[in-house]
Amino acid sequence: MHARLDDVTVQEALAALADPVRLTLVRELASSDDWTRSCGSFDVPVGKPALSHHFAALRAAGLVEQRDEGARRVNRLRREEFDARFPGLLALVLRGD
Repeated sequence: MHARLDDVTVQEALAALADPVRLTLVRELASSDDWTRSCGSFDVPVGKPALSHHFAALRAAGLVEQRDEGARRVNRLRREEFDARFPGLLALVLRGD
């Protein structure tokens, strides 16, 4: 289930982005085309259960949308929707400085 962005608070969004693994996932999604990255394609130092937890946190914060394509679960960054809800926040996070 994906979050309705109207229900997401800025505190929830910031909490999701504060985790280094989740930040890596968001940054990699930002540099990828929509629906091209499966969950297992990210180079992060966590196992499958932890990776599932991180994606659940990103979905709950309204940052990521997922869908199943056969045996794969693919992802997209909800950039436009997130920017409409929290203007400029994602751009600051993606800058990395």
